[in-house]
Amino acid sequence: MTNDAALATLPNFRDIGGYRTSGGATVRRGLVFRADALARVDDGDLAALSRFGLRQVLDLRTAYERTAEPDRLPDGAEYAVLDVQGDHATGGNLERLLTDPRAAAEALGGGGAAAFMMEVNRVLVTEQDANTAYAELVRRAATGPTAAVFHCTAGKDRTGWGAALLLSLLGVDRDTVFEDYLASNPRMGRLRRGMRRQAERNGVDGDLLEPIIEVREEYLAEAFAQVERVYGSFDAYVSEGLKVSPDLVGTLRDRLLEG
Repeated sequence: MTNDAALATLPNFRDIGGYRTSGGATVRRGLVFRADALARVDDGDLAALSRFGLRQVLDLRTAYERTAEPDRLPDGAEYAVLDVQGDHATGGNLERLLTDPRAAAEALGGGGAAAFMMEVNRVLVTEQDANTAYAELVRRAATGPTAAVFHCTAGKDRTGWGAALLLSLLGVDRDTVFEDYLASNPRMGRLRRGMRRQAERNGVDGDLLEPIIEVREEYLAEAFAQVERVYGSFDAYVSEGLKVSPDLVGTLRDRLLEG
């Protein structure tokens, strides 16, 4: 199952609702959405976002990304920065690789791109900036105005871990969490075309970028493995890493679960 909202200029926008939990409840639809960046959304899709009743836009991107492509906001939506990477220059560094064939081959070839993505997923679990931002995502999903949408640039990695976190807290089983994560792949056409055009214009082999454009099961598996290595369990990650209280988790479940 995928929760497809079919917005042409926001291809990775989708509801995290509709999934069944291990306890037999269902995640409510229409309250929390995940997405790619709202920078290039056209007027028609922006109007559709307003019809969804969006009242919070939660931006997980770095300052570099937010400055380069600021979000377009639906009328009446509150905007909040939840920078999970602490304004690191990852986006700028990747931009430079796309213009330098030798540097790209050295950094991304020979498994380097996949290794980079594995490291990204470890950092999302352990870095203080990420923990602070994801804790705030939980708080806002539980207690902020709804409907809410959270996003990064492509809506697949930082957003993917955010969705995995929320769905896991709600009691959705791990296989379904992975299904939701991998549902980003068919939605990467625009990103793939844009990145490959930029790379190949500068003599960079576009195939080097595939491990960065895709989401892969092993990437999310590495994030969950990092949870176990560092914290011992998912519950300990939530309580000790994110410092999210059981009461807040209960509030999240009360809001987002039905049945």
